[in-house]
Amino acid sequence: MSRIQLKIMGALALLIVVVISSSGFLAERTFRERTTSNMEANLEHQANLVAQLVQRVGFDPVHAERLQGIAFEGSASIGARITLIDPSGLVLADSEVSLAEISGLTNHSDRPEIVAALHTGVGHSIRRSDTLKRSLLYVAVRVPDEDSGKVYGVVRLSVFLDQLEAAIAELRKELIVASLVGLVAALGLSYALSLLSLRPIRELREVVADIAEGKLGSRLNWASKDERGEIAASINLLARQMRASTDEVLRERVQLEAVVSSMVEGVIVIDREGKVLLVNPRAREMLSVWGKFHGRPVPEIIRSPEIIQALHDAATGNEIVVRELEVQAEKNRVLLMHASGFPATSPRSGTVAVFHDVSELRRVDEVRRDFIANASHELRTPLTAIQGFAHSLSGPGTEVSPEELSHYLDVIVRNAQRMSNLIDDLLTLSRIESGTTTLEFNALDVPPIIESVVADFGPRFQEAAIELKLHANQVPRCYANRGALEQILSNLLSNAARYSNPGSRVDVYCEQRGIRLEIRVADTGIGIPEGDRERIFERFYRVDAARSRALGSTGLGLSIVRHLVRAMDGQIHLTSEVGKGSTFSFTLPIAEASDAD
Repeated sequence: MSRIQLKIMGALALLIVVVISSSGFLAERTFRERTTSNMEANLEHQANLVAQLVQRVGFDPVHAERLQGIAFEGSASIGARITLIDPSGLVLADSEVSLAEISGLTNHSDRPEIVAALHTGVGHSIRRSDTLKRSLLYVAVRVPDEDSGKVYGVVRLSVFLDQLEAAIAELRKELIVASLVGLVAALGLSYALSLLSLRPIRELREVVADIAEGKLGSRLNWASKDERGEIAASINLLARQMRASTDEVLRERVQLEAVVSSMVEGVIVIDREGKVLLVNPRAREMLSVWGKFHGRPVPEIIRSPEIIQALHDAATGNEIVVRELEVQAEKNRVLLMHASGFPATSPRSGTVAVFHDVSELRRVDEVRRDFIANASHELRTPLTAIQGFAHSLSGPGTEVSPEELSHYLDVIVRNAQRMSNLIDDLLTLSRIESGTTTLEFNALDVPPIIESVVADFGPRFQEAAIELKLHANQVPRCYANRGALEQILSNLLSNAARYSNPGSRVDVYCEQRGIRLEIRVADTGIGIPEGDRERIFERFYRVDAARSRALGSTGLGLSIVRHLVRAMDGQIHLTSEVGKGSTFSFTLPIAEASDAD
């Protein structure tokens, strides 16, 4: 019996027990109250009859024998104990006690039913009798004097509650029997229903387990047109898609192996034990690696301590290691090396390194100020990442799980997008500088625009564990171009995200400064050294080039920001302190002031 069946049966059994217990409790209480009420009414009627007889005799100790006789006769007639009590609480007669023993009874003036009868005319009480040692129902009736109207005394009748308790006990037995019968029936019904209901789940579990083990031919043969049929169709479709994806991956692996072999960049793949798995022909030429290499330790085939150290740093660290190295091989070369461990999260399976021969580039452009050279270099970096991760999927003997495959393809797509972004930034910057782009200015309500951009960046900051807050007061509208304003804010927030560590904070302010509207983006990130602040708005200038490329920066964002701000008749300023953060602020003309001017 499965755990689900046990849970269903236990829940239904508990429900039956609760329902029957609650019903039994209510039934018992109702039965007790109704029976007691009927007994009280009957005893009250009998007590009034006895009171009429006693009223003719009078409540006087001198008539004790006659009163005792009335008590005995009345008790035998109605089947209840009769007690006659004077107004002071003194017992004058009792059907259950002899006349000689009456004087030894305690005063009854404090009895609840006596007190109630003297005040209201009728009193009721249920308690255990100290004289008879049994539980009784007491009903007392006040007897007034017919002439004076004063209280003559009290007639009290009482009956034992043994029959009532016996009836209630019998009722409890019947309820217990009914509970047991209902419980057994509920367990049997729940077992049958759960057995029928869980059969499709067991079939589904078996097919899903087969698919998880790679048996992609398993199918669910449910032909019904209800939800079961929809589930079966979805599972079967998933199995077919997985088989098609697996075949596609195998084809792509063959293609990637061909691509890596023909790459102009050198590629080396190393396992987690430091043994070489792959060296493509270009890497052999760059590093003068000849002969057998597969399975050999890195120091045996590569003689460069710098490369060995870089590979070690990539294998033990979480960042991409980028090094520019001079290699003394068959001819002197300057190589740009990108190395990183894969997958990105532990445990690592190995390390991949991509080598670019930049010797000629370094000779032609040593200072990197030429625009074309810088653009070429920036485009080469994401391409390297794409090629490196693609090769890691196609290397011989490399096994990649679906999760790793998804991660590598995400990296490839992200770097391809980075290349597209770089080209877009270059074209944007070119259009702005050349004046071919005409910005249309309108009176804009700035806070909603800022709020929209901040909302778009919310998931990115949340993923990076960086707090992002907007502080926008009620401000006048400004005279600007909406698209340019959104691009400025996007670039500034992107930089704040890139150069802020987890746990940092980024605040966006929007305030009026005279006839200008000031917008500030303040972060608590790594900050910018004083010597770099003058050049931070130059094209391709980076404070930390390795970090910028690793985080997807094109190096053109701040240059575009400066040109767009100036195009909208604004100014941009920077204040920063290393280790404490940076604040970028820019101003825009207020629409009312611009119209007045």
